[in-house]
Amino acid sequence: GEAKVKGRSQNGIEIECAGETFYAVNLLLCTGSEAFVPPIPGVKEAGDIIVTNREILDLKEQPKSLVIIGGGVIGMEFASFFNSLGTEVTVVEMLPKILGGLDGEISAMLQDIYAKKGIRFNLNCKVTEIRGNEVIYVDKDGQTLSAKGDKILMSVGRRAVTAGLGLENLGIEMNRGAVKVDDKMRTNAPNVFAAGDITGFSMLAHTASREGEVVVNNLTGRADRMRYNAIPGVVYTNPEVAGVGLTEEQAKAEGIEYKIAKLPMAYAGRFVAENEGGAGLCKVIVGAKYGEVLGVHMLGNPCSEIIYGACMAIEQEMTLKEMQEVVFPHPTVSEIFKETVFSFNE
Repeated sequence: GEAKVKGRSQNGIEIECAGETFYAVNLLLCTGSEAFVPPIPGVKEAGDIIVTNREILDLKEQPKSLVIIGGGVIGMEFASFFNSLGTEVTVVEMLPKILGGLDGEISAMLQDIYAKKGIRFNLNCKVTEIRGNEVIYVDKDGQTLSAKGDKILMSVGRRAVTAGLGLENLGIEMNRGAVKVDDKMRTNAPNVFAAGDITGFSMLAHTASREGEVVVNNLTGRADRMRYNAIPGVVYTNPEVAGVGLTEEQAKAEGIEYKIAKLPMAYAGRFVAENEGGAGLCKVIVGAKYGEVLGVHMLGNPCSEIIYGACMAIEQEMTLKEMQEVVFPHPTVSEIFKETVFSFNE
């Protein structure tokens, strides 16, 4: 059923669903998010040519051509998938790079890999109109161009699902369309918590899981708070991209003094054996003064399985010296992390 908060009564927080009324001492809001479809002229008229991440997985036939509006994580994952099937893929992105929040050097490497595989990238381009199966966009020079596809994937971001829940009946404070919380996942309303995409902050399943743990721990008397400094981000393309902590761009923007070391993934023999000469990079960012690990960013399979080690290093505030003393198994691809750490001394 569809639940709606009716307000507070002497019995507690009142929730109505499917004709029944429920009362709660505590309330956890975790309704997730949905794909955002911007009001571009022609979107509604295009009908089922326009798909989001949900509808595209329900397709019964492979599209011969696909235009993806948005070169973020979801856009690139579907670009990778359909490119591997043989679909002609075109990406239209408003920013000057794909994967906006990720390390710039690694994003550029992934774009180069997929450009060689046949994906067309149109960056610095703003979509102005949809005409049936044609996407009209303007490039950075003001020139109007277009791209056609059997399907058009709308992948410009997600937004918290908050409408129709009755949150206004509890006076829940919002922040840019999402529910505002503190580091214990508490809203401004007493005994009301929120976790996951509804908070609009880190829209990842593993973040949501941890946020839920923070709520339960605080409800059951165990002091806990949410930290976002070591949340891993993974792009499930082929090759994979994974990163955690500060990027070089973020460190510069925040005025943090840092040092960088990077090595090709091919420095690890097992990577070469398993990836048939594929490209890859491991990049480690540390503080200039104390050598604490600030960020680790990787391109190459299977970096999604390796990145947790960097998460632990950041969470435990490990330094270069401490990382150099950790024993890594050999031969593994994960050794690249230790090899890169050691390269700071070279």
